[in-house]
Amino acid sequence: MSTIHPRTPPIQSKLPAVGTTIFTVMSALATEHGAVNLGQGFPDFECDPLLVRAVTDAMKRGLNQYPPMPGIPALREAVASKIESRYGHRYDPTTEITITAGATQAIITAILAVVRPGDEVIVLEPCYDSYVPNIELAGGSVVRVPLTPGTFRPDFDKIAAAMTGRTRAILINSPHNPSATVWSRGDMLRLQELLAPTDVLLISDEVYEHMVFDGQSHQSASRFPGLAARAFIVSSFGKTYHVTGWKVGYVAAPAPLTAEFRKVHQFNVFTVNTPVQHGLAAYMEDPQRYLALPAFYQRKRDLFREGLARTKFKILPSEGSFFQCVDISEVSDMQEADFCQWLTREIGVAAIPLSAFYGDAFDQRVVRFCFAKKEETLLAALERLARL
Repeated sequence: MSTIHPRTPPIQSKLPAVGTTIFTVMSALATEHGAVNLGQGFPDFECDPLLVRAVTDAMKRGLNQYPPMPGIPALREAVASKIESRYGHRYDPTTEITITAGATQAIITAILAVVRPGDEVIVLEPCYDSYVPNIELAGGSVVRVPLTPGTFRPDFDKIAAAMTGRTRAILINSPHNPSATVWSRGDMLRLQELLAPTDVLLISDEVYEHMVFDGQSHQSASRFPGLAARAFIVSSFGKTYHVTGWKVGYVAAPAPLTAEFRKVHQFNVFTVNTPVQHGLAAYMEDPQRYLALPAFYQRKRDLFREGLARTKFKILPSEGSFFQCVDISEVSDMQEADFCQWLTREIGVAAIPLSAFYGDAFDQRVVRFCFAKKEETLLAALERLARL
């Protein structure tokens, strides 16, 4: 009888360049050194108890089995009504709204639905770390276009120059992670004009849509008919209602795009947590619960910026999202990544280097903090940063 030697067969990685994310690395370092973690973007405070109660009530009512594949009708209707009231575009909740297992799943599903091997997809750097691997998994080619260094505004001449006959889609994100900039109405009109003569699709990551400050309005792609007609619009209940661990989001798109999206969605998650969907539908009956968010987060932003003003950091604008970027040039001559490691170990505050959001690790001496934290957390971080 022959001896069997167990052996794991070798495989060729589909994502050979992907390792441990900077968020995991910095959070682990923060834990190791007892640092205040302003790196990873999630709240350290509880959600509204009324939302928990709404989900609990749904569980107690026995709403614990599979819901419809695209999401329960009540939640899709609530999403459609919110978009119509905020942005003036009516999506059919039956054929144009899909509930997803978070925004990250929504983005990869949209990409897998429309991107074929050889297609090009434009991403604007710095960008969220899932975009590029998603495109690569679909067999697409990533075309990187930098946002303007320093201001992080879109450069439409560079975007136009990057477009070819093989361009299948462009990914945009506003309010923007990591830079906290917000696209203006003029920006969206320029994009609409640029895409009008093409068949290029748009994936619009709008997860921070309810965190826009200083009286500005979020310019959703759904506001602009020429964009809405070609767009997958992605948002996140987790970001909006401080429940990032629930991993529930949605996609709004024209019926033909939604049909293709759902073909993939039904086979990569099929559907999403039933009682949470019912709880969210009930909770959304009061629009004030998301309309109050800009003021809620602006207070945290202003508190944090006031404290940062007493340091040597150069404070960059924070127009939206729950992030604040700073220029470290007057604080240290280290590179961004080295500085963030040092800041975590020696000062006790974790941040994220912006170079982690670029494919070539472009270093412009800027790091990102998250201010979606309790007031005492922010004050503790500011006390430590005052040592700089």
